[in-house]
Amino acid sequence: MTAPITKVPITTVPIAPTSRARGRRLVAFATLALVVVGVLVTLGALGDRAVAASASTSREEAVSELQNVRASIDDTLALLKEGKRREALAQSRAGYLDHFEYVEIPLRLADAELTLTAEQKFAEIRNAISSDASTESIRDQIIDLRTIIDSAERKLTDPGLTAPLLVTTQSFVIIFREGLEAVLLLTALIGYLEAAKATQFRRPILLGVGLAFLATVVTVFVFQAVLSLAPASRDVLEACVALLAVVMLVWVSFWLISRLEHKRWMEFLRSRVWTAVSLGSGASLVLIGFTAVYREGFETVLFYQALADFGNGLSGWIALGFGLGVIALAGVVWAIFRLGQRVPVKVFMTAAVALVMLTSIAFLGNAVAELQAADRIATTPLPGWPRFPIYVAEATGYRPTVQTVVAQAALAVLYLLGALWVFVVSPARTRDRQLAT
Repeated sequence: MTAPITKVPITTVPIAPTSRARGRRLVAFATLALVVVGVLVTLGALGDRAVAASASTSREEAVSELQNVRASIDDTLALLKEGKRREALAQSRAGYLDHFEYVEIPLRLADAELTLTAEQKFAEIRNAISSDASTESIRDQIIDLRTIIDSAERKLTDPGLTAPLLVTTQSFVIIFREGLEAVLLLTALIGYLEAAKATQFRRPILLGVGLAFLATVVTVFVFQAVLSLAPASRDVLEACVALLAVVMLVWVSFWLISRLEHKRWMEFLRSRVWTAVSLGSGASLVLIGFTAVYREGFETVLFYQALADFGNGLSGWIALGFGLGVIALAGVVWAIFRLGQRVPVKVFMTAAVALVMLTSIAFLGNAVAELQAADRIATTPLPGWPRFPIYVAEATGYRPTVQTVVAQAALAVLYLLGALWVFVVSPARTRDRQLAT
């Protein structure tokens, strides 16, 4: 008898995936990961391009918004002077929240540190108003904020072509005109010694000229030291330098005055040379050579200081104009002393004087603007008048305010009247006297 067969229940045993199936899954997962990463990178790149495009297109809007920031700053100061502290605090907050915040994004891309400085200055002003700080101390902080806003506009504005061209031309004219006058004085002095058969005295005069060049270089550093150590604010000092430069530029601009002054100056130098030669005094001749050149050197330093003060961000173009002027001046000196040629001095000086007039008008406009920024004179805006980009505004001196426009227009009228007298009235009077005799 056979034993019964016991049925054993069959259980399903899970079968491990083969290596081929595992490889397919890994490939599928890696492909999906690459697709996701690719999508994310693409979206990120598109996002970066969008942000960059947004920042690029919003720079003009940010610069325009800065004008509202400036108006808010001016209103804040005016309310403080009127004793309306609560309104001044509200205006200061509005200037930051309603206007400057729209500038922060493009400005942060251009200069994050300057953005932080501006934010801190806004906060300091609000805290000073809230803590009942003196109006004078808050006023000083507002003046600093105005300077920061100007720096922000420079960061958001491209210099373009107009401003660099103007600044380069102004720099060229300054060194060329002043250098040419020094060369003409030196030529006249040496020519006088040759005519007097006293060429042995040329060395003391040339020594004086060399000392004048050294003194001019020293004057550059003295100017910087005086400006940094003077108790007055930088804005006021820059305005004073510009006004002094304007006075001297006006003096040398009028052809009639320049010719008379030059003639008298030459007569004075020749008389000194004659006296020194008669006495055989080498020290006197050194002094004559020094004074003949250093006067031009001092004027040059003064004019370049004024040009540099209002040429922020354009120092390379100022240097270019200076270099081109030196090269042109060297060519003139070579033509005079080496080739013995007569240069068209009248043509050079006429063109230089016309450009110097325009430069003085620009200096005057910038001086007025600096005094306004320092809260030394009133600021009366001209609504609807065009506003130049900051680089062009500083190169021309133009600002849309009553004070700036009136000052520049008055100087332009003065030049027109002077030209009318020199080229029309005076020649007519000379002809009348000749006919009468």
